[in-house]
Amino acid sequence: MNRRDLSDDDTGPIRRVTDTPSDRSPGTPRSPRRTPPPEGARRPRPPAQRPRQAESGRRRAPEPKPEPPVGHGHSHGHGPAAPASRRVRLLLMWLLIPLAVATVAGMIMLYPWGKDPAKSVFPQGTPVSATVTGTITGPCLAEGQVQVGEPPPDAKPCLTSELTMTDGPGAGKPLKLTLPIEPSTPRFAAGDEVVLSYNGGDVANPASFQIVDFQRGTPLLLLAGLFALAVIVLGRWRGLAALVALGLSFLVLAFFVLPSILAGESPLLVAIAGAGAIMFVALYLTHGLSARTSVAVLGTLVSLVLIGVLSAMFSAAASLTGLDDSTSQLIGSLGHGIDARGLLLAGVVIGALGVLDDVTVTQTSAVWELRRANPSLGWRELYGAGLRIGRDHVGSAVNTLVMAYAGAALPVLLYTSLSGVGLGSILGAEEIAQEIVRTLAGSVGIVAAVPVTTVLAALIASREPQESL
Repeated sequence: MNRRDLSDDDTGPIRRVTDTPSDRSPGTPRSPRRTPPPEGARRPRPPAQRPRQAESGRRRAPEPKPEPPVGHGHSHGHGPAAPASRRVRLLLMWLLIPLAVATVAGMIMLYPWGKDPAKSVFPQGTPVSATVTGTITGPCLAEGQVQVGEPPPDAKPCLTSELTMTDGPGAGKPLKLTLPIEPSTPRFAAGDEVVLSYNGGDVANPASFQIVDFQRGTPLLLLAGLFALAVIVLGRWRGLAALVALGLSFLVLAFFVLPSILAGESPLLVAIAGAGAIMFVALYLTHGLSARTSVAVLGTLVSLVLIGVLSAMFSAAASLTGLDDSTSQLIGSLGHGIDARGLLLAGVVIGALGVLDDVTVTQTSAVWELRRANPSLGWRELYGAGLRIGRDHVGSAVNTLVMAYAGAALPVLLYTSLSGVGLGSILGAEEIAQEIVRTLAGSVGIVAAVPVTTVLAALIASREPQESL
């Protein structure tokens, strides 16, 4: 007598989903066939009256055509996702449009309309191009002087450079300039292209000119072209958009941030408005107008606010004045006061913007790709997976920021270490303490950007319809 399979009542109709003879390959064992129960035995209940286990078993059975999941406890089913996505997009618009309007209004109010461009109170001279035709090392003698006897043992030699001016009022005329050879003096040789400073005096008088620096236009242009080529080859249209965004960011810095600060406006407010403009232009132009980009913008903005608050608090607590050598020279050249501490905070905000863009865009893209790979993930699962990715990213991002600031402050670090005082005194010096506040405040903002951006992206991506991912 055939025994009835006792699992039939538990599995329900799954036992009846079997391969037909035409679908089975030779040698494949036939699925077990249910035999009718013996007479008088208990008959199984109809499918409609079976327990809940049978109902759940029926939903887990393979279907010829997949249907949307129903009643499994999540709210990201494909049916109601589109209205939720529209509500989310509307919410993002209500959040971001006022911020964009405030950014534009701030730029209009802070721009120095009608004011003359700031000029240095010290004469800087007119730049003139020249080419070195020859150099001679010898005693430091004025024009017409002759060395008699041996020079003193402690006398420093001078480098006499013969030049030909290639532009300016003395174009084509020869010139001879003498410079004392110091450890900080650049070494010029025949064939070098240099920049002279012309004070407006007699062109025939060598005292009217001074060697300022080398000409570097050609190698810089070649490097810029190589950079642009690499970005376009790898990123294609996206890379081209990134280059355009980079150019617009430079224009914001050159034609808004610098003139406004030099005109006496608050450096911190100018930096906030300029960073907001750069953020909107760079992110939307590079990554497109989408909910994904809007999340990155919001995450960047929240992190920038945190960086600004922390920098202001700890620069005041540490009594940082912002009056390092370069700032003191700037104030002396302007001839009027400037908010040195605000200039320090402005540098913190603008310096952290580039790294923040990288972190927020990466986190947002990671969450969207996770949702695209597995549309059944809820926002908690997306947040957890995205946060694990962010932990790996934040370590390298913080290290990048620290090394960037350390590299920029390397001469200051070397100079301060020569003082021979203890490490505590070195770290407490104005120039070093500024870099510490700048680095740590920016790093805290980068760390905070990971969970903030990830949770925003998870909440919004989980409500996006699958076809729009």
